[in-house]
Amino acid sequence: MSNDIGHDPKFSRSDFLKLLSGAGLALSANSLWPDIAVAAQSLPTRPIPATGERIPILGLGTSRVFNRAMSAEARTPLREVIEMYLASGGSLIDTAPAYGKSEIVLGDLLRDLGATRKTFIATKVRTEGREKGIESLAESIKRLGKSPIDLMQVHSLRGWKTQLPVLRDWKTAGKFRYIGITHSRNRAHEQVEQFLAKEPVDFLQINYSVLEQGADKRILPMAHDKGIAVLINKPFNKAKMFDRVKGKPLPPWAADFDCKSWAQFFLKFSLSHPGVTCVLAATGKTKHLKDNVAAGFGRMPDAKQRQKMASFWESV
Repeated sequence: MSNDIGHDPKFSRSDFLKLLSGAGLALSANSLWPDIAVAAQSLPTRPIPATGERIPILGLGTSRVFNRAMSAEARTPLREVIEMYLASGGSLIDTAPAYGKSEIVLGDLLRDLGATRKTFIATKVRTEGREKGIESLAESIKRLGKSPIDLMQVHSLRGWKTQLPVLRDWKTAGKFRYIGITHSRNRAHEQVEQFLAKEPVDFLQINYSVLEQGADKRILPMAHDKGIAVLINKPFNKAKMFDRVKGKPLPPWAADFDCKSWAQFFLKFSLSHPGVTCVLAATGKTKHLKDNVAAGFGRMPDAKQRQKMASFWESV
């Protein structure tokens, strides 16, 4: 399929300045351009196994952040987060109808910024019944203002036996570029394994962090062997991991893989797994986005360092 209606992976600094100008913003480019991106230009990328298309290793999540931002005032910080993310070379934004008004808010902001076609949009379907599923899919396309949608996922495997055939048909018809499934709970990992053993998909989205390492045992190796791109959700476990380290300093050896904050420690753990394509991190604040983006640069932990991180976490 031609990329002229899909994802344009090249979003340069000049593109960003044009985006700001076109949106009529009175913001300084330097106020939104992360320091790390000035030097490196853009986030590193990894290939989607199914096609070889490259996506950034850090994606922007919208869960619990974009869901209630219906006023212009509430949307301003989210707009700035999107601007900073795109300016850093990011492109993949993940959302879902189940995230309240997130699809609506994201679609509106991307249209306002003129960035819809520059963004790799991932969303989901989470419903029972074929007709309700089709209705949900059509609504997602309308809300997000993009066709084809870059990635459509069956959310938490709900109704997948009904929804997956529809996703495959719509992909063949050119309405989706990629399809996949998601889950975010350890207790569902066995179900995910059983699915992957039988059903071909382009993407898997799963929970994996220094706190929840279960996917490392079978799911990530299985996805790698089957050529499935892997998106990681809950890298901070809904911010619960920060509570555990509040007031505690980073171990001095974290500097060995260019880690300067707990957010980077958590993200680099997930990012450094060889079976991971992209890690999703949701935020509504530019200072947090800047910190998250920095995790995508510099040295990554090797296998030995990852084990050291896991052992350290158990002692915290």
